[in-house]
Amino acid sequence: MAKVVAGIGTSHIPLIGAAMDNGSMHGEYWQRFVGGVQVARDWMETVKPDVCLIVFNDHASAFSLESVATFSIGVAPEFHPADEGYGPRQVPSCKGHSEFAWHIAESLILDEFDMTIVNQMDVDHGLTVPLSVMYGQPSEWPCKVIPLAVNVVQYPQPTGNRCFNLGKAIRKAVESFPDDITVAIFGTGGLSHQLQGERAGLINTEYDCNWLDKMVEDPMAVKDISHTEYIREAGSEGIEAIMWLVMRGAMDEKVDEVYRFTHAPVSNSHYGLTLLENKCDRVTSDVLTFKE
Repeated sequence: MAKVVAGIGTSHIPLIGAAMDNGSMHGEYWQRFVGGVQVARDWMETVKPDVCLIVFNDHASAFSLESVATFSIGVAPEFHPADEGYGPRQVPSCKGHSEFAWHIAESLILDEFDMTIVNQMDVDHGLTVPLSVMYGQPSEWPCKVIPLAVNVVQYPQPTGNRCFNLGKAIRKAVESFPDDITVAIFGTGGLSHQLQGERAGLINTEYDCNWLDKMVEDPMAVKDISHTEYIREAGSEGIEAIMWLVMRGAMDEKVDEVYRFTHAPVSNSHYGLTLLENKCDRVTSDVLTFKE
């Protein structure tokens, strides 16, 4: 039986990928970030998931506003880095797991989630930066990848409650797959940031940290937060945090947060990272800490 062994929440800030790719992630600006994410990479070496199911949003690379799906799942055997206007990132292509992805798609649709099935797609920084955060710069990704894209760009976006319930349905789908596979599910995006308008550059670290506390300890308290609150408190792009709720819904009600790291600013955003394991089925034994 396949099994969800970890939940990962991480921002997918494009500057992180650019700095890694260009060899410019050094100096005072990056020092704390580099140390903070290294702890997560060490943890990933212990967890070693066979498959990473990555919940992300496309940034007009694979999809356009001509046709907007609320939820899309990639079922291809391979996903190449997208050209986002300056050439594809020089990172490995993602190897998919088509049989598993089709199983999840069927299960979700029979559970009345109207998934768009994507047989071919390139993946942009929304997916590749989280992989870089957790794995660094390997010659190939040490896991198979199933992309699950959520529309957080074109209004109306799904609610946090819908995303949370999607996570529960994903957990059910994973556990009904007969092969012995370990799965880490990523929720990506956020935290607070706004890219345009009079509030461009908004960062609200207090709101973000309170939201993270509740997301971990009492997800029922955050799944019903309105779109209006996200936009008011975390900026127009802060609503990406609803994708973390897909990850949280796939975990047990009670989890251990084995690690959290936040840092601001990274680019024009508040970077956040959390690593979750189910209390009743811990993969690792220690709560991790970052020492500066």
